[in-house]
Amino acid sequence: MNKKTLLGLVVMAAVFIAFAYYNGTEQQRYQEDLARYEAYQDSVARANQPQVDPAVQGVDAQAPEAVADALAAADQLHAQQVEMFGDSLMAAAEADAEQLTIDNEVMQVRFSTRGGQIVGVTLKEYTKWAEQERTELIELFDPSVERFDLSFFVRRGMHNIPIHTADYTFVAEDVVTEGDAQVVTMRLDVAEGAAIRYQYLIYNTTTPERDYLVDMRVRFDGMEQLLSNQTSMGLDWTSMTYQNERGFSNENMNTTLSYRFPGEDSIEELGIGEGQKSEDVSTQLSWVAFKQQFFSSVLIAPEHLSGAKLGYETAIEGSGYVKKFTMQAKVDYSDKTKGYDFAFYFGPNKYSILSEVKVGDEELYLERLIPLGWGIFGWINRWIVIPVFDFLRGYIGSFGIIILILAVLIRLLIMPLTYKSYVSMAKMRLIKPEVDALAAKFPKKEDAMKRQQATMELYKKAGVNPMGGCIPMLIQMPILIAMFRFFPASIELRGESFLWSGDLSSYDSVLELPFSIPFYGDHVSLFALLMALSTFFYSWINYKQTASSQPQMAGMKFMMLYMMPVMLLLWFNSYASGLCYYYLLSNLLILGQTFLVRRMVDDDKIRLAMENNAAKKQNGGKKSRFQQRYEELMRMQEMQQKSKKK
Repeated sequence: MNKKTLLGLVVMAAVFIAFAYYNGTEQQRYQEDLARYEAYQDSVARANQPQVDPAVQGVDAQAPEAVADALAAADQLHAQQVEMFGDSLMAAAEADAEQLTIDNEVMQVRFSTRGGQIVGVTLKEYTKWAEQERTELIELFDPSVERFDLSFFVRRGMHNIPIHTADYTFVAEDVVTEGDAQVVTMRLDVAEGAAIRYQYLIYNTTTPERDYLVDMRVRFDGMEQLLSNQTSMGLDWTSMTYQNERGFSNENMNTTLSYRFPGEDSIEELGIGEGQKSEDVSTQLSWVAFKQQFFSSVLIAPEHLSGAKLGYETAIEGSGYVKKFTMQAKVDYSDKTKGYDFAFYFGPNKYSILSEVKVGDEELYLERLIPLGWGIFGWINRWIVIPVFDFLRGYIGSFGIIILILAVLIRLLIMPLTYKSYVSMAKMRLIKPEVDALAAKFPKKEDAMKRQQATMELYKKAGVNPMGGCIPMLIQMPILIAMFRFFPASIELRGESFLWSGDLSSYDSVLELPFSIPFYGDHVSLFALLMALSTFFYSWINYKQTASSQPQMAGMKFMMLYMMPVMLLLWFNSYASGLCYYYLLSNLLILGQTFLVRRMVDDDKIRLAMENNAAKKQNGGKKSRFQQRYEELMRMQEMQQKSKKK
């Protein structure tokens, strides 16, 4: 080994030993700083506790020496805290909090200098559900639980001191006007010449998508040296939501924590239900929403959040709350960071508003907070139901009439298919004797393939599509499911009354039961009951019409006539009365269409058309691809059965 190599190894060993020593020293200092901070937190907590008589604490009130020692110890602890945190932070920790309120046309926002945070939001255009007159305005969250905290380390000498802004009282500056916005500025002095400023901008532009937004600017003044040696800052947000709707269970099932990944046009949810749920998200997030059934509080971060820990805890029914939300995340920091630009959305889950919310250049897709359904169901709601609904609202004041017109328009839309369906079932009824004759001709099980082939040949000659009766049902199923998603999520129905229902977004109750029935509830919803009865009558008429032409339908009698209406009654008794009303109208319109089409359809004309079609087929009519493939499949299955017998 030459001298240069040996010298290099010695230098490397020395650097390694020095780094290990420095790292161990820094770790020890960090632990000491953290211990001091925890001791400081404990002392602040003790200082905020009510004063107790010294005799109760075990100190003789008549012993001046003991009192003097206690005071000296307190002074010594305070001096240590001042030495550790500095005069500015100690003054901010001990200062009393103040509150100020800012209003615009749609909401009132309340601030507290403790933590420099928003502690209350009142929505002026929406009221909380009540048994009698609704007069109490919507409060989005409980001020006593609300917490928004920015955490970081400041460097003092050789120590890194942990700072949580929620533990300090900011200094409120005068409210000023900046364009269309009122600007609330609060300052936390960290050291001489170094401070953190929070600026909140509340707009009043008569544009809902702007007025429900509160911009938040975080700025670091003279903090470059104090904030060195850290790559991120912590961001904690906690909120407790009130119960604002009639039914706790339904509101709870629609209250969850939602978030979005940058660049995605869809959102993720923590899940719905009761109890506790939590999730760690390692990738970046563009926003996090504490979503209630009809209202949301959203933190929008154009710089993006990372390393998020998200969770909620369900409140006890009857407590007046629904869920407690928590979010812990990080935002990147470097010595070039001068601050952050966040925004809060405090407002209704209204599609026309959320779809227009803009912060920066990135598309936010906040309208995805409204559960309109995925795939074709969401497409129907976004591009058909909502535009038609909004158009009708411009001319009609009664939402009950709007729902009626919407149901009529949808039935008219699928009326041609309904007519073809009835004609197809009429054809099936007319050729039933011939189908029965084929069943008698091939009674054995081993002749099942021949019977099916002969039946398909009969259908082909008569021009009958066995699936024709199912097509309207397949077409309207996406519409029915889309309606199932639309009505419970439509804030436009909230508080709107019609007939005996006082709120179309919640269940209607015409009778309160003195007991609760499992899976049903403790009330009777008349719209749900009428909807179930109309389903029974529609199923009964449909069964009579199809059972005669399709014998296999006889096995479905119990499910169609009895099981389905009962299940719907149990399911929808606590659901939105607007949805039950729509399904009731849909069933009544289907019944009306059925009777109308029966009068329009002439069995003699249908039989003549079938005979003409059969004649054409006998004269060399071509088979459809479906018929060719089906017959080929039947031949293959028959050959397989014959080979198995051998």
